[in-house]
Amino acid sequence: MNPGGERSKVPEVTLIFWIIKILATTLGETGGDAVSMSMNLGYATSSLIFIGIFIVAVIAQIAAKAFHPFLYWLVVVATTTAGTTMADFADRSLGIGYPGGASLLFVLLMASLAVWYWSAGSISVDTVATPRIETFYWVAILFSQTLGTALGDWMADTNGLGYEGGALVFAAGLVVIATAYFATNVSRTLLFWAAFILTRPLGATLGDLLDKPLDNGGLAFSRFYATAILAAIIIACVALLPQRAGSHPGTPAPASDGN
Repeated sequence: MNPGGERSKVPEVTLIFWIIKILATTLGETGGDAVSMSMNLGYATSSLIFIGIFIVAVIAQIAAKAFHPFLYWLVVVATTTAGTTMADFADRSLGIGYPGGASLLFVLLMASLAVWYWSAGSISVDTVATPRIETFYWVAILFSQTLGTALGDWMADTNGLGYEGGALVFAAGLVVIATAYFATNVSRTLLFWAAFILTRPLGATLGDLLDKPLDNGGLAFSRFYATAILAAIIIACVALLPQRAGSHPGTPAPASDGN
């Protein structure tokens, strides 16, 4: 319930939500690589830049009084770009490899969700309406995006599947989750977080498919052009496709405030 009258500032989870989420995660891969690789800033420096952008954006999001689609998706994009460079730093610069990086990030994500649950009694997105819960939400989002990047790179680079094969594996996983959503009574909260995590490696492999060299199995698109095109598509989707804030259990969904 929502006795204090707070209004959700995260969007209702619909097909539109997942379309924009996949686009944002793909942009996170191309944008993160553009800064860390094409601009030769390295993973550590790029991570600091994107974490700084994330902190500024999430403070604005938490301070906002209502749901604003452009602000919300700006924070998501910030988590995907930061997640790309942070995962690459853990996997490569720390020398722990893809299994070590993915395991470390999985532990961090589970810990963030556990602390959220112990503090609030729920990790459902339907409860994200207060600054405290929204802080838990965005920390979990950041770790899930970073974990997803590590999983995508691990699958594509070390299992012989390539970027197309990796994307198909994660897409198949999302089909399984969607089937469970429509055909079973499995916890909707569990399915949401499973889908949220899996959309990130799907976007990571799609982004790598776009911008990696032909010799490495990619299409060799310019990282900057790919990022600009994806950003334009995301902006068009947010501007043109209807979105509204999610509702709390037992309360009607509020009307859209930002679109």
